[in-house]
Amino acid sequence: MKKSFDLVTMGEVMLRLSPPSGERLVRGDMFEKKAGGAELNVASGVSLLGLRTGIISKLPANDMGTYIKNRTRFLGVSDDCLLFDEAPGARLGLYYYESGAHPRKPSIVYDRAGSSMTRISIEEIPAGIYADARMFHTSGITLALSPAVREVALEAVRRFKAGGAAVSFDVNYRANLWGEDEARETIQKVLPLVDVLFVSEESCRRMFRKTGELSDMMKSFCAEYGVQVVATTQRTVQSPKKHTFTSTLYDAKSDRFYTEEPYRDIDVVDRIGSGDAYVAGVLFGLLQYGDAQAALEFGNAASSLKNTIPGDLPSSDFAEVQRIIRAHHAGGVQSEMNR
Repeated sequence: MKKSFDLVTMGEVMLRLSPPSGERLVRGDMFEKKAGGAELNVASGVSLLGLRTGIISKLPANDMGTYIKNRTRFLGVSDDCLLFDEAPGARLGLYYYESGAHPRKPSIVYDRAGSSMTRISIEEIPAGIYADARMFHTSGITLALSPAVREVALEAVRRFKAGGAAVSFDVNYRANLWGEDEARETIQKVLPLVDVLFVSEESCRRMFRKTGELSDMMKSFCAEYGVQVVATTQRTVQSPKKHTFTSTLYDAKSDRFYTEEPYRDIDVVDRIGSGDAYVAGVLFGLLQYGDAQAALEFGNAASSLKNTIPGDLPSSDFAEVQRIIRAHHAGGVQSEMNR
């Protein structure tokens, strides 16, 4: 049976406010507003690459909610499962982002407590969506928002799985949202339902308390929980504006690890959302081609490109990402302009 959506995600959509590039939060007088949020970033990335996506989220029924809805539509992401909060005090979560310049690091201040997303209920989500998606994706950020959101997200994972969707999960640990012990105990409830897992080496060692080589830790999620694909990124930060990036992907079916030569000396304009762009590229490769190598290459290229784009959301389509992959494999002297 053909499904309407290749990918449906669930998570909070936020408003990002940033002073002009190079200016400081404590000193600047103006802010630029942009939409963002891990699961919207992923849905947008997969949509731009050519697949049909949607997002489950809850927004205030005011002008800011309309702004987010319009941005969602502009990116080709369906708003069929966007819910609107008409309660008094309904609000959109905010965060303030200050870019960095070596040796000063970027910084973030969150103002998201009590956002409309924290009042989402499972009854509000259209029941038909659970059997109408090939894959469902959410993250540890969503599970950490509040105990109520956590229960909704866990139930959504169960219902999508029962509806025949593969489940993708990004650990995406945020220490300012919850502690490592609480995160580990909660995520361990999700892992038996997960098909595709994104987890950092740091989270493996600190939160999951695993030891040994990275390859052994990655394989352990498959052996212990039945995860099919595990992906881990490797980023070297020379300075806030110069990064090197690659990743490792393990496919349990073939019992094989995939990696490739890093993207070196990336000119970083804005790193926020680059991890989500990686997730989007990997999920696109798996959904479109069913191929781990293609997934790895699309993930690495999409993430590297996102670093060069302002804001949380990606803007690279299939042709651009494919062109970057070809150039990365070609090496040697290349034209400095697309003509």
